[in-house]
Amino acid sequence: MTGPLYGLKILEVGNLIAGPFCGMLLADMGADVIKVERPGAGDMTRGMPPFVNGESASFAALNRNKRSMVVDLKQSEGRNILLKLAETSAGFLENNRPGALKSLGLGAEHVRKVNPNIVYTSVSGFGQTGPKSRRSGVNLTMEAFSGALYVTGDPDGMPMRPGIQTADMFGALFATYAMLSGLIGSLNNKGGRTVDVALAEASIAVAAWETAGFLATGKVPKRLGHKHRTNAPYQLFETADGRHIAVTAARDGFFADFMKVLGLEHHLEDSRFSSYLARKQNENDLIALVAPIILTWKAEELEDAWASRGIPCSPVNNYDQVFSDPQIVARDMVVEVDHPVAGKQKSLRNPVLMDCDGPSISRPAPLLGEHTGQILVDLGYSQESIDDLARSGVVTL
Repeated sequence: MTGPLYGLKILEVGNLIAGPFCGMLLADMGADVIKVERPGAGDMTRGMPPFVNGESASFAALNRNKRSMVVDLKQSEGRNILLKLAETSAGFLENNRPGALKSLGLGAEHVRKVNPNIVYTSVSGFGQTGPKSRRSGVNLTMEAFSGALYVTGDPDGMPMRPGIQTADMFGALFATYAMLSGLIGSLNNKGGRTVDVALAEASIAVAAWETAGFLATGKVPKRLGHKHRTNAPYQLFETADGRHIAVTAARDGFFADFMKVLGLEHHLEDSRFSSYLARKQNENDLIALVAPIILTWKAEELEDAWASRGIPCSPVNNYDQVFSDPQIVARDMVVEVDHPVAGKQKSLRNPVLMDCDGPSISRPAPLLGEHTGQILVDLGYSQESIDDLARSGVVTL
């Protein structure tokens, strides 16, 4: 099992989530991702809980399948090592503040000078250009800036932040898409690329319904709570067992079965609910009708009744319920990885499945600087030179 990206070397000068998650996705597909970390603490995620035998589970979730190398890029010898690695690398991935690597002589223009075919991908809060480019941007502030928070939550309440890191993850996925596109171009002899991915723009780009509505009408989208912008019913309802169930039954066929399960089929001829558009226009009346009936059902019983008729629905699961669900168990979403310090770790497999040579986990997240010596040997450094670099603090073994 080598993976479709086997044979391609990617340098990752990344930290926290957006860059490392992109690097991990590439590594899962077989790329040799060399994670270049700073001396001392390395990636900031290494210091984030929870810990198992002193090793961060958060770091492990974002950095499997990589090799770690500790290099002091503030020293000229350290920068020379990175440029030498870049000469034979297919990609360079970084998510530092714009201008940080350029000031060290490691910007796109410097790296592509030693390797014109490399794909240099930068991920940042606001992008590499523009009046806010030099401002720091983290997940929460990018969700706020992009409008994502403005449309999330109850209409009369404070905007509600999502429970997961949306801006970071969207940025990582767009960076992966960009890196792969650039690699294909380079392999097709079209030369390298300089790629600029902004977390703010990634968050704006995925807001398809909201941005389409605003750009078409000029009306600012509002928070709708659990409602959908165009469909009804399409939301959460409370159930008799204290849980909530998500359901969408906007299409005529689904809506008819939705109402029949609830014993409300006599309302199907009601002009307020007789069409897709009418149901959305009279959504409040519809919800007031069905919510009390749904509240008499247990979540899993109602799920069975609706799902047997093909209606998309699911109880709102916590993560214990997620990982014990027969669907997730049957598809082996959780795997075990042997870590040299933490021992056996439960981990998520890559969500992509292929019929052959697909993504796999070939090594756990690396210890800080675990592969520094090996990588330097591969670059042609003698053991004496490596020892000298270590003594001077350029690298950490």
